[in-house]
Amino acid sequence: MTPTRIRGGLVIDGTGAPARRADVDIHGGRITAIEAPADRGDANRGATAGAGERVIDATGLVVCPGFVDMHAHADLALIREPDRLSAVSQGVTTEVIGQDGLSYAPITPAAATDLHGRIRGWNGDLPDGGITWTSVPEFLERVSGAAVNVAYLAPHGTLRLLVMGTEQRPATPTELDRMAGLLADALAGGAVGMSTGLTYVPALFADDGELTRLCEVVAAHGGYYAPHHRSYGAGAIEAYAECLDLGRRTGVAVHLTHAHLSYALNRGRAPELLALVDAALADGVDVTLDSYPYIVGSSYLHSALPSFLQQRSVDEIVELLARPDVRDDLVERLERRGTTGSHGVPVDWSRVVIGSATDASLPGLSIAELAQRRGVRAIDAYCDVLISERLGAMCLVHEGDEVNLRTILSHPRQCAGSDGLLAGQRPHPRAFGTFARYLGEYSRDLGLVPLELMIHKMTALPAGRIGLADRGVLAVGAAADVVCFDPATVADRATFDQPRRTAVGIQHVLVNGEPVLTDTQPTGARPGRAVTNREAA
Repeated sequence: MTPTRIRGGLVIDGTGAPARRADVDIHGGRITAIEAPADRGDANRGATAGAGERVIDATGLVVCPGFVDMHAHADLALIREPDRLSAVSQGVTTEVIGQDGLSYAPITPAAATDLHGRIRGWNGDLPDGGITWTSVPEFLERVSGAAVNVAYLAPHGTLRLLVMGTEQRPATPTELDRMAGLLADALAGGAVGMSTGLTYVPALFADDGELTRLCEVVAAHGGYYAPHHRSYGAGAIEAYAECLDLGRRTGVAVHLTHAHLSYALNRGRAPELLALVDAALADGVDVTLDSYPYIVGSSYLHSALPSFLQQRSVDEIVELLARPDVRDDLVERLERRGTTGSHGVPVDWSRVVIGSATDASLPGLSIAELAQRRGVRAIDAYCDVLISERLGAMCLVHEGDEVNLRTILSHPRQCAGSDGLLAGQRPHPRAFGTFARYLGEYSRDLGLVPLELMIHKMTALPAGRIGLADRGVLAVGAAADVVCFDPATVADRATFDQPRRTAVGIQHVLVNGEPVLTDTQPTGARPGRAVTNREAA
């Protein structure tokens, strides 16, 4: 591996410490020196490479640790698109996958088809060859060798699916033992914690006893619990409290994923959430949270369906959605009462926009607009899309609140996470824009968080949560995941109309000491690997 010297940059080391002018030396995938130019005796050497040395001129740039995406949905993209342009173009060097309780390991051939049918809207089509693994170590081996590193959360919903299918009932003691055993194997095999999706079938059927038992397993393995909790709308504060109480009772570290408060009934309530977080911290609970810097959410389009439909197979759901009586019932459940999937809030179809579909005429249209064009009820337009797409469509939901967003991202325990979905024609722009948007709009332009602390939220804080002792900081001996960016120009360019526009201002990105982005251009290198919380510095 070619030795590298990054010269003339402003080093922000990820700890929150003030910036300082220094050169950074890298060899063998590790940082070997961080020294002020005057200390080296070669301050006038310029950007001339020595024999066998690569020199990166970082004059005018910030040099900092690579960014850690605490909520990535790149589970299949790491295989299908290993260059990971959406990540490296905004400085991400590690992605945490296995989110929201539904992912692809451990898995059985019998369960794989059903599972993928449920979350195809998140992940797109299977890679060539399909699912060829069964265990977490096999899956981690398959996703290694991309441009970025990857950490994996064992998905609670998948574990429940393997043991109980989609049945709506408490687990028996024997079933709970099986889930705990699968979880322990996953953690021993490289998972850094457990995620859950408590608005998604089958995890939404889990009771407190089940979650307690599994969180005890996670705590025993030094991992963390990453809940997509039971509601982001009605009952959101209570849902957050449930997650934090699990931390109190079990000792598990808690990371509140895509922590936000949406819908009109929650406007201005972010201080209530943060008061819960601060109270838990005062009680000794190890709490962090992540959020993305947008007020629009995204998920698979069928997520709003009530659980009695969601627990059926894809074929059964599609068949039921064609029935007039089922559609009439859904009018009451979705439009008047709200469901678990719509977070207890009646659905406003004008705010639900199709993001991906095989029918190229659909992305960009709200369900209300589609219904008007077709001259049908909104529920009919919705069901027709789900049928024609066989549940594979993705949507964007415009129900966020900017004041809540800014309040939450200012909390010292908040990390950055994109929640980036990559499938289809119009995915959410957060997949390509999150980290540049934090640096540009929210730190530089709005001044909500100083640059050193914003970088801390993207580097050392999330790396520490995962348990990566040698990443997230620029220090001698640390792994050489490094980003060089222009603080004056860094900005996101991805929009809802053009969601795959790459950020500007990210000049150089190195993963394990190997350049994956040079002068803003991807190099094609794929030095990433699976990382675990059992690695020593």
